[in-house]
Amino acid sequence: MSTFVFHKSSYSNEHGDCVEAATNIPGSVAVRDSKAGTAGPLVRTSPGAWQALLDALGRAGHVT
Repeated sequence: MSTFVFHKSSYSNEHGDCVEAATNIPGSVAVRDSKAGTAGPLVRTSPGAWQALLDALGRAGHVT
């Protein structure tokens, strides 16, 4: 069984609270809140849906 390897956003604040994403499992992206860590919920989606979200946030000026 594969394990997700999470990476924090480069926009993480000084407390490190942010969204973490794991893209190391082919065909899947897992997203979680860094404050909750492994105890919190995990959202799993397709790479295409994840990219569409990032693109929409970028167009809205929330991601650069």
